[in-house]
Amino acid sequence: MAARYKLRCSLAGHQKDVRAVASGLLPEGSILSGSRDVTARVWVPNETDEGFQEGLVMSGHTNFISAICYMPPDGTYSHGLILTGSNDSTILAYTLDSPEPIYKLSGHSNTVCSLASGKFGTLLSGSWDKTAKVWLNKKCVMTLEGHESAVWAVAILPEQGYMLTGSADKTIKVWKAGKCEKTLRGHEDCVRGLAVLKKPEFLSCSNDATIRHWSITGDCIGVYYGHENFVYSISVLPNGEDFVSSGEDRTVRVWQGGKVTQTIAHPSMSVWSVCVLPNGDIASGSSDGIIRVFTTHSEKVASPDQLTAFEAEVASAEVPTQIGEIQKRDLPGPEALLNPGNKDGQTKMVKTGDKVEIYHWEAAQTKWTKIGDVVGSSGGSQKSSGKTLYEGKEYDYVFSVDIEEGKPPLKLPYNKSEDPWFAAQRFLEKNNLSQLFLDQVANFITENSGGSGMTIDQTAPQVSDPFTGGGRYIPGAPTIGGKQNSQQSQPVSYGADPFTGSGSYQPASATQSSGVTNQYFPQKSYVTFDASNSAAIIGKLKELNSTKVEKGCQVEVEKLEALSDLIQGKPANADQLTTMMKILSWPHEAVFPGLDVLRIAIKDPFMSERLCTSVHFVDSRLMYLTKTNTPNNQMLTLRTLCNMFKQHFGETLAMQNRDKIITAALECRLSPNKNVQIALATLLLNYSVFLQDKLDEEAKSQCLLAMASVLENDIDSEAMFRLLVCLGTLIKTDETAQALARSIDIRNLVEPLLAKLEPAKVPGCAAFILELL
Repeated sequence: MAARYKLRCSLAGHQKDVRAVASGLLPEGSILSGSRDVTARVWVPNETDEGFQEGLVMSGHTNFISAICYMPPDGTYSHGLILTGSNDSTILAYTLDSPEPIYKLSGHSNTVCSLASGKFGTLLSGSWDKTAKVWLNKKCVMTLEGHESAVWAVAILPEQGYMLTGSADKTIKVWKAGKCEKTLRGHEDCVRGLAVLKKPEFLSCSNDATIRHWSITGDCIGVYYGHENFVYSISVLPNGEDFVSSGEDRTVRVWQGGKVTQTIAHPSMSVWSVCVLPNGDIASGSSDGIIRVFTTHSEKVASPDQLTAFEAEVASAEVPTQIGEIQKRDLPGPEALLNPGNKDGQTKMVKTGDKVEIYHWEAAQTKWTKIGDVVGSSGGSQKSSGKTLYEGKEYDYVFSVDIEEGKPPLKLPYNKSEDPWFAAQRFLEKNNLSQLFLDQVANFITENSGGSGMTIDQTAPQVSDPFTGGGRYIPGAPTIGGKQNSQQSQPVSYGADPFTGSGSYQPASATQSSGVTNQYFPQKSYVTFDASNSAAIIGKLKELNSTKVEKGCQVEVEKLEALSDLIQGKPANADQLTTMMKILSWPHEAVFPGLDVLRIAIKDPFMSERLCTSVHFVDSRLMYLTKTNTPNNQMLTLRTLCNMFKQHFGETLAMQNRDKIITAALECRLSPNKNVQIALATLLLNYSVFLQDKLDEEAKSQCLLAMASVLENDIDSEAMFRLLVCLGTLIKTDETAQALARSIDIRNLVEPLLAKLEPAKVPGCAAFILELL
């Protein structure tokens, strides 16, 4: 029996998902990686132990890296090249001598998601633009057209002169000299990966959870089953016949003779990529940002402590398996693990005390290994579980939160296994509270979930720091009893945001089921950001006016105070306009309360006409959207652009400068700040509201592409929802827009959202969109 793979080492360095890994020939045994953090890295094996060290960090892309490959040395580049494909639609080339690219390949019109190198410096790239391109000597020498959807996978059979492309249209095409010779059908979903075997044969993996074995003549030699979810990546072992694969089921699987011989569970939900090193070791890239290397060489295996720690990490991972109608009491106990499994990787849920654990069968070692705790199971009683029952479900905590004086406190249930932000989102939606309270509620949960069974009031800690404390001014934040983060339990003052406020748009049902009416889209009215706190804004203006602003730019206190009426929604006047414009000339680090005033003022008819007829108004706003600006400045500028749509002059200006505004706004698409994400999504939503009944294909195309470029990132659920409503609004009654959405594979971005548990409106809206696609 072949040796088993064991952990060799874990490589931490990337800040986000590792989307691509590849073997690098030089330095020998090196690993290449590309990530959502917009960097690529070279990992060099250590000489003194089994680990690797970070040899080179490469930058230059403006969006996350989707693909990476190594180009062998030639007469020009003696150490070869590293090539990366990105969601910025470009390919960059690097040498091992510099972290900056030596050249860029431009030609694709959408994400470059796959790369393969061939002989004589040939490069093959696949893209979401539905094409593959052949590059030689820094030029595109051939474009392979014919797929109906994104080209997710490419491969080269150099000896036979064939090129392969796999697509979201479920087909594989075989090309020779730029001509499609065969179209292979068999997969039932998107083809995600291709790998060439020693013979003139190859493998393909797919979102249909299968792997297929093909001959170059087009015959399907075999179909291999083993994964339980999407299969993202596949790589061939050194013998040229066996292979490894990775997927959405948290595993890397080793295949020999067409059967799974080992299943390597990971403590992350998605194993995006896997590659085989020349010595037969395996490297995987995962959604937790870690690269893991596994080996069959006993001298390279991690220490016993490291192995134990990895096994514990896998065992403690939370697996979001939905038990559905199965009751905890109906599940077998640990005694079920006495019976052997039927195949390697088979999973089984068992009840252990009050927990439901998930195990998989390791055939070679003839044992069940725990790979995580199932999230979401319920059952038992409060007495037996030690938990608190609320609405028939068990929770570790059920907080009592006083929101409005004289009314019963609201119940806030929370389990330790939950993300505090998910629990907070559920609480806000259930009680129709403003989305602007999300961070406050989540932080409340985090700070107060240390004790057991406590019921507490909604009180904030006593902090005096005006920049970070509980009483600080938060730009654009709502108020509680007229004071932000008030120490008293006061009535909540809601903003007028129709998505989150007390007067918000509330669909009758947030889940998709037969007979349910779509109340999510099309959105007919613009979404604006209306909540304000006059006292806090004026207070911050006074503070910065005296501490951060040079004397020549300072504003008289009386004039600052005169802005209070404007902030409270009273009609604006010329004096207030003059004062506000002077504040907007303050340094970037001090201007944010002025931007907050502008956000509110732009909705006033007088202010809108004066500001939105100014030649330089848009350019003076967009300068705050650069990546070097603060999240507050970015957020408030995006909110101002959203609020521009409120008045005719602002709406006209927004449409006249659509291309410029959307392009600048997308500079913020990778921001980790939730408020920036929501504001950006709302801006695109407002454009969709204007465009929905217009015959402007170019504008709708830009809006759809912009929406997709934001939705493909790891974003806040409320931003996600608004982007879905934007999409639905654009395509609901427009068949041309629907066709465009299909052509850029929007479906692949929307389908995974059906699995989201919280908030329910995300999968609900996604389901209606998929009906149109």
